[in-house]
Amino acid sequence: MPELTENEIVIHAPLDVVWQRTNELERWTDLFSEYKEVEVLEREGDRVLFRLTLHPDDDGKEWSWVSERVMDRARGTVRAHRVETGPFAFMRIHWTYEEVADGTLMRWRQEFAMKPEAPVGDAWMRDNINRNSKVQMALIRDRIEADTPRATA
Repeated sequence: MPELTENEIVIHAPLDVVWQRTNELERWTDLFSEYKEVEVLEREGDRVLFRLTLHPDDDGKEWSWVSERVMDRARGTVRAHRVETGPFAFMRIHWTYEEVADGTLMRWRQEFAMKPEAPVGDAWMRDNINRNSKVQMALIRDRIEADTPRATA
């Protein structure tokens, strides 16, 4: 049975601003703390194939993989999956953006399963993804809000 994580955050900025910043992959190293490098390999319309490289772990290892991301601005959704799955049997991510009274509600829904030979199991990875998603979403919120002038009443 696949694992599922769901995390969300309200970003006090217009949906168009949040959409633009979070889908500008070339600037993800400025938005996320975990990514050392983002390399766009192919772009065709709203589809992007790209390589993500994490900062080195405690042992000095740099983890890297290729993902595909398909953006649908009209629906306010992004669907992504790992092409190079590494320790995952599969990894699918669904981002949604919704305009709310205070700004934009951004949700991440991740469905995955680990390979039997992976160094960690599904439950460990679920807990890790939930912890890390909260950290990364808060950073994204803070960085977008810092760059977005607030309307005054």
